[in-house]
Amino acid sequence: MALENSVFTLSPESLSLPVVEKGKVLVEEASEVMVSTGVFHVSEELGHVVTTDTAHPSANRSWKSKLAERQANAASDEYVKKLPRVMEKERGRFGWAKRRKRQRYVEKNGRCNVSHGNMRETYRYLTDIFTTLVDLNWRCSLFVFVMAYAITWLFFGAIWYLIAYLRGDLDHLEDETWTPCVNNVNGFISAFLFSIETETTIGYGYRVITDQCPVGTMLLLLQAILGSMVNAFMVGCMFVKISQPNKRAETLVFSKNAVISLRDDKLCLMFRVGDLRSSHIVGANMRAKLIKSKQTQEGEFIPLDQTDISVGFETGDDRLFLVSPLVISHEIDHHSPFWDMSQGQLEKDDFEMVVILEGMVEATGMTCQARSSYLADEVQWGHRFSPMMSLAEGFFDIDYGAFHQTLEVDTPSCSAHELSLAAARLEAHLYWSISSKLDEEKWEGSSLTNQSGKQLDNGKGGVVGPTFIVGEITRIQEQSGPGELNGCVTTDQSESEA
Repeated sequence: MALENSVFTLSPESLSLPVVEKGKVLVEEASEVMVSTGVFHVSEELGHVVTTDTAHPSANRSWKSKLAERQANAASDEYVKKLPRVMEKERGRFGWAKRRKRQRYVEKNGRCNVSHGNMRETYRYLTDIFTTLVDLNWRCSLFVFVMAYAITWLFFGAIWYLIAYLRGDLDHLEDETWTPCVNNVNGFISAFLFSIETETTIGYGYRVITDQCPVGTMLLLLQAILGSMVNAFMVGCMFVKISQPNKRAETLVFSKNAVISLRDDKLCLMFRVGDLRSSHIVGANMRAKLIKSKQTQEGEFIPLDQTDISVGFETGDDRLFLVSPLVISHEIDHHSPFWDMSQGQLEKDDFEMVVILEGMVEATGMTCQARSSYLADEVQWGHRFSPMMSLAEGFFDIDYGAFHQTLEVDTPSCSAHELSLAAARLEAHLYWSISSKLDEEKWEGSSLTNQSGKQLDNGKGGVVGPTFIVGEITRIQEQSGPGELNGCVTTDQSESEA
């Protein structure tokens, strides 16, 4: 408070004052907002700048000016106290304080954001040339398809032209007594056309190989065999590429958001999946993975560690009959990676959940896989999916307009672990309270029986009342408190009745 009444003249150097690192942004903002005022004071205790509208103080000031100055200081103190809250709201509004958006491992459309680089063993792609050609994009596949046929036609066309040139057929074009290897081959173009006719088995009948050329006969056999192999290879690649079930996955849709709510008094993480086609996916199977980096106890950092999320593998609920949209549920139990996650931790956590739907296409019999993912900010706590099925006349009507819609429901904000502990404490409390009441009733019945027995003994000398047997204290009763040791005394009569 020693520097509170110190006065500094307004100068550019006075805007950069040494303050605490935590409040650096606030001080700079306060200085910029209040730069239009006359002078300002510095408070060490508050750690911020307090501005006033006073000019240089004179030696003789009236009490009215001093009172006005105090009121101005009080108003400025209240403003500066409210300033951090306003700035926090502004940060949230303009996105300054928002967490950095996580880089997706799998896109919403199922594409994996993985790039393979620095691969030195590229020869492995050539060992599986068929799969390599199938994995190419359509532009490259069409280019390879055209070039495969064009190269073979040009290659064998050049050989046919070379045979005609070496035998001298080109020098005896006008000689009718000369028998060429191939009739009507008078240049490279005609040899190229004969190569196309031979490989494609068109056979126009104008260019024909003769029996005077054994080399041409061997070449004809070789071209027919190689042409059949090229046809089988390229047509097979194109057929497999066309019939790939990748496009079938476009009609398998996942909900935009996942939800967390109660189901049968248990927290469950749920998402919705549906099939837009009338042809079904046979043997549909659902899997889920949690993608999150972690560090082991030994200090090893594992980036993008994959953890299984159970969606009913133990009970068989992961095998789907996907005729209508289904809500896939993951029960958050002690085996779940979300066991200790509450609503507050969900807003701060950074993870990605990848969901995978696999099945066989009914029309083609090929296996299809559809993928999607959910980030932490795409999981809505306290929501559940809206119903989208209604009963019409003779059939069930599915409204896909409500596929992504959710409803807000009452859901505890604590974690599933805390919820189970609270339920266990409540169950234990009810158990001991009920047992205590039963023991009190038993004690009352025993006391009444004892009193009646004494009365009978006083009235008749030979009658003896019921005897009491003190039971042993079990280990559970030894661990319990003194108020929980009820029910350790019973009667022979009550035991026989029980």
